[in-house]
Amino acid sequence: MANGNGHDTKPKRFNDTGAEHEQLEDRNDKPPEKLIDDEEVEPEWYFAKFMPGYSPKRMIRFKNPEHYYTAINALGGLAILFYGYDQGVMSQVNLNPNYQHLMGIYPQESNNRNVAALGGIVSVYYGSLIGALVGGSIADRAGRIRAIILGCIVSVIGAVFQASAYNITWMCCARVVTGLGVGAIDAVIPVWSAEVSSHQARGKFIALEFVANIAGLALAYWIEYFAYLGSGPEDDWTASHKIMAWRTPLALQIVFLAVILALIPFFCESPRWLAKVGRVKEAREALKAVRKGDVEKELRGIVNAVREENKHRDDNRYWRMVFPKTPYQKDLRRRVVLAVWLQIMQELVGIGVITVYAVDLFRDAGFSLNLSKLLAGFNNISYMFSVCFAVFTLDRCGRRSTLIWGAVVMAVWLLIGGILDKYANEGGPNQRAYGAGTAAFTFLYTATFGATWLTVPWLYPTEIFPTFVRAKGGAWSVLGWSIGNGVVTMITPFLFQAISYGVLLLLMGLNIFVIPFIYFMYPETAGRPLEDVDVYFSCAKSWNVYKASKECRDAGMEEWDWTRLPKGDSDDAPPEKAHNHAERGESPSSS
Repeated sequence: MANGNGHDTKPKRFNDTGAEHEQLEDRNDKPPEKLIDDEEVEPEWYFAKFMPGYSPKRMIRFKNPEHYYTAINALGGLAILFYGYDQGVMSQVNLNPNYQHLMGIYPQESNNRNVAALGGIVSVYYGSLIGALVGGSIADRAGRIRAIILGCIVSVIGAVFQASAYNITWMCCARVVTGLGVGAIDAVIPVWSAEVSSHQARGKFIALEFVANIAGLALAYWIEYFAYLGSGPEDDWTASHKIMAWRTPLALQIVFLAVILALIPFFCESPRWLAKVGRVKEAREALKAVRKGDVEKELRGIVNAVREENKHRDDNRYWRMVFPKTPYQKDLRRRVVLAVWLQIMQELVGIGVITVYAVDLFRDAGFSLNLSKLLAGFNNISYMFSVCFAVFTLDRCGRRSTLIWGAVVMAVWLLIGGILDKYANEGGPNQRAYGAGTAAFTFLYTATFGATWLTVPWLYPTEIFPTFVRAKGGAWSVLGWSIGNGVVTMITPFLFQAISYGVLLLLMGLNIFVIPFIYFMYPETAGRPLEDVDVYFSCAKSWNVYKASKECRDAGMEEWDWTRLPKGDSDDAPPEKAHNHAERGESPSSS
């Protein structure tokens, strides 16, 4: 494209680090392991050799690489299932009278101290933000497999202490430890599975993972529900069944972790990480295990990308991603802000209130305790199936439309549900009818969230961060989620006691509040290769996506409009884009 002076203004293609694509024809006749010099290798962490992890001798192999791909997805799905279970396990534990007495937080009614303590126990778990940052750093320095193993070990320790807790201090410490381990697992598993596997549609893959996530949440809920059914007289809080009704679900976390710990050492390490630390031969073996046909071209692309990335090691620091010195580091900071704020907004729209405190919401609407528990359980099942909708829409509708229309529809459901809840709280002959209406619109709200807002905030960081900082980018994303979830779960018990039906109306207002941020700040990344995303952040300096799109147009970018899906978008990248991806050792769909 030429500007008014006749000069070519079309930007050069960038690789994942934002540097110009380096010409390597003079090295193309060399094997990949000869392409990278000692000074271009990022040294492996010294303490890594003392940690359990990946071994090429131990790595399992399948005759058909597609079976390996299935196994990777199954293990990743199990980790996400555990994560969902861990999120939902406290929903009925909080209601158990034995638990409340032991923790010193009984009764809850009209007792601000106990209400605050209950919210505090739930929210301290979101120390997972520290676990995510530490896990992301270890994943980059010692390998993805070691980081996952370490996260599982820490989580097992936390789960043991949770299940054996006898006072509030004990439980809070246990929740913090569990959060540290879970944060590391949640930050690293998606990065590892993405770097090992070859996906045809990232949005579809993420959506399938979150079907497993919500299945875990529902599983935790129903285990607790049935465990409590035989718990004896309501006024006898010392009954053995009441004790086991909350300790058993907490202890079952160990089962998930034990399976992950037993299997993960037999899987291959990320080929990209192996190449980054100079273990190119092992990277080749890992690729052969998960790819059909010749892997030399892909391995060569990985090594070439690693060579360029290792020239920018200073950019791969948490500190520099927040307090930048160079223009490219400033671009990374903008991506960090977008990822963190998107996760915080995900919690502001209210899903944590509904999933953790659904029983309280339905009781306020006039239902009995047992019926409220049943309604909350069926709401979780509806939530799980609603995520399947995102499997078919995320890559077709785009990220911005999904978030904007999701917030609009959820605001409508919350407005109607809040009004009906007001009349249900007043009692009278029509209380049951108003309560049923409140429940129906709560179901609709949860289903809409599952189909829209659940997946995008987790998918977005994998698209806006370059591969060489993707583990740390994922960690920043988990940090945002932890902040949002921690704050929301801490104040929600107060809100239900203070404003009752007003909670739904408050959430309606917050859904309206987030729409301008999505509309003006967030570029559309669906259907774009990672290199185009890097060009966007390099060319566009404005936070306003409409002004930024014009800056991209003025710079000569072909697909310059970042407020909508690119023209001619499809699940498969165009041939020229696929070629650029192959040179960097990525599948075309990894964007």
